[in-house]
Amino acid sequence: MSTFDPNLPSTNEAGAVRESDAHSLSVGANGPLLLHDVNLVEKLARFDRERIPERSPHAKGSGAFGELRVTEDVSKYTKAKLFQKGQKTPMLARFSTVAGELGSPDTWRDVRGFALKFYTEEGNYDIVGNNTPIFFLRDPMKFPDFIHSQKRLPDSGLRDATMQWDFWTLSPESAHQVAYLMGPRGLPKTWRHMNGYSSHTYMWVNEAGEKSWVKYHFHTQQGVEYLSNEEATRIAGEDADAHRKDLFDAIKNGEFPKWDVSVQIMPYEDAKTYRFNPFDLTKTWSKKDYPLIKVGEFELNQNPVNHFAQIEQAAFSPSNLVPGIGFSPDKMLLGRVFSYPDAQRNRLGTNYNQLPVNRPVNDQNTYSKEGAMEFFHSGDAPVYAPNSFGRAYQDEQGVVDNGWESDGDMVRSAYTLHAEDDDFGQAGTLVREVFSDEEREEFVNTVAGALDGVIEPVLSRAFEYWKNVDQEIGERIEKAVKANAGADEVPGSLQ
Repeated sequence: MSTFDPNLPSTNEAGAVRESDAHSLSVGANGPLLLHDVNLVEKLARFDRERIPERSPHAKGSGAFGELRVTEDVSKYTKAKLFQKGQKTPMLARFSTVAGELGSPDTWRDVRGFALKFYTEEGNYDIVGNNTPIFFLRDPMKFPDFIHSQKRLPDSGLRDATMQWDFWTLSPESAHQVAYLMGPRGLPKTWRHMNGYSSHTYMWVNEAGEKSWVKYHFHTQQGVEYLSNEEATRIAGEDADAHRKDLFDAIKNGEFPKWDVSVQIMPYEDAKTYRFNPFDLTKTWSKKDYPLIKVGEFELNQNPVNHFAQIEQAAFSPSNLVPGIGFSPDKMLLGRVFSYPDAQRNRLGTNYNQLPVNRPVNDQNTYSKEGAMEFFHSGDAPVYAPNSFGRAYQDEQGVVDNGWESDGDMVRSAYTLHAEDDDFGQAGTLVREVFSDEEREEFVNTVAGALDGVIEPVLSRAFEYWKNVDQEIGERIEKAVKANAGADEVPGSLQ
């Protein structure tokens, strides 16, 4: 029995009415997010503590260790030591599915996580991306709601297509990613046969202090391969750990997978006038405008010897940066910068960075102290800064080299639209110009199958959603859904 009052506005946990469930507080439409947006902090912090001990999301996954090798000179863009020509850096990669729980099948249709940790001499640098260059959302205020819609119903405990499509169709910015998900890229053959992307935009800074915007691309040298719906369903029933097994066995047999590492570089000033908002996580940059620049490659060549200690306890966060790299005004990135380490403190404990798999290879001098399971400590050294007893501390002031300008009032707002910004355009380009005829046909069948059992008013809105992406594709999807139902009437209707 439902217990909510449809006339009661949403509130925070103290009972105050929330100003917005869609937009975070920022300085100007394109400025940084603010820590005193108490509703955003509450929403993310509360979400981070929903499940113990598995990740939420990206619970099911595995990974391996390896090495990044930089073969090209990109020093004109960044002073980060790990990206200097000839540099070799030990690393850890973890691949995962987003929505499934810890025991879910590897071959469910889902976005795949593509998380990389580089153990550099300047500290750990993490790139926490996916096997798609975009995501469903552009504002972190909606992220917990999105994950809730992909999980399970509160009454039956079952996953529910209506719930998923209800959220997607009420969040039209999701169209580009949903098109990726329902296409062939939603079912990679193995983790070794998929590409990875930072998805987010970051900043690179060179020795002269010159700034550029950057997106990372990781292209598999094994070739991109996918599964059909039928193959994925069969494998899910036969071996729920198929992708985990494939990666482990390949490395065990000496078949070390490799990925080319490339970047797209956007000059700093271009971001202000580029035809798409370059910080919008639902958008890509055209490679015609900003071609790929080769950096090097990474190879995975060492399996974990203890999966729990080295993979399950691995903690990735986009907050882990090194000199020469910075954030961007990407609101989803800025939300994750808080949420990821906060989730790890909840999942693994206050001192999760002291675990061997997370501990930096360089020496640390942190004023963090105590907390559960503290292993490394600073003895009787001063535990505060500033201090008069010789323990080093910094007191730098002035402009930082990896910041960006921001002017404007404090607002709750969507991004400022650029010349060609909309929610459906890039999704339509993907369906019309990237997919082959065969892939479009399979795409229609996949979406129609995913809409099975969806009830009104969500179903009709889903048809309109796809017609906004592409009129012909939307009509074909509607026709296929009705054909699958065996009648001209819209299936799932409450009438």
